[in-house]
Amino acid sequence: MSDKHKENMKISQTEHRKRVKNADIDRGVVIVNTGAGKGKSTAAFGTAFRAAGYGMKVGVIQFIKGKWKTGEEKAFKQFDTITHIVSGEGFTWDTQNKQKDIESAMKGWDIVRRMIEEARNDENSYQLLVLDEINIAMDIGYIPTETVVEAVKNKPEHLSIILTGRNVPAEIVEAADTVTEMKPIKHAFEKGIKARKGIEF
Repeated sequence: MSDKHKENMKISQTEHRKRVKNADIDRGVVIVNTGAGKGKSTAAFGTAFRAAGYGMKVGVIQFIKGKWKTGEEKAFKQFDTITHIVSGEGFTWDTQNKQKDIESAMKGWDIVRRMIEEARNDENSYQLLVLDEINIAMDIGYIPTETVVEAVKNKPEHLSIILTGRNVPAEIVEAADTVTEMKPIKHAFEKGIKARKGIEF
């Protein structure tokens, strides 16, 4: 059994090293975190902290979440290389003001466009942008999908962009390099368990 396992691991090692060697394209990527499950934003923020750990300049723009205090906001402030912008007014059922929501989303998108152009003009500028819940903003018509598609397709080569939120438009999936769908199996909220500080927010 041990010899067979060792042989299988050698085969796996050889195949993995071959795939790594063949991956010779060096550029920024477009990543999508979507689906109905928990963890889309959390995964994106983890990547933001990872990039900041290497001293990279990161922009985090939140399109739906409101102005309430969160753990990630407090953590972002500890990194000089992370710019954190909240352009959303909160969930639409809370704001109940569609025009104001659209205006807020478009203000956030204008900031994203400026960050992209800054990165285009200076490779030492932004290397990662996290567009949190922008998929929802596109899905409900706050930001034109074609505008976002054009931007990600024509981004600076070194820049990586992460787009989060459920109901991602098909055009974004087509333009992306990596797409992950979070699938819910069960959630504590269904048992009546309150959202917990440090876990959900």
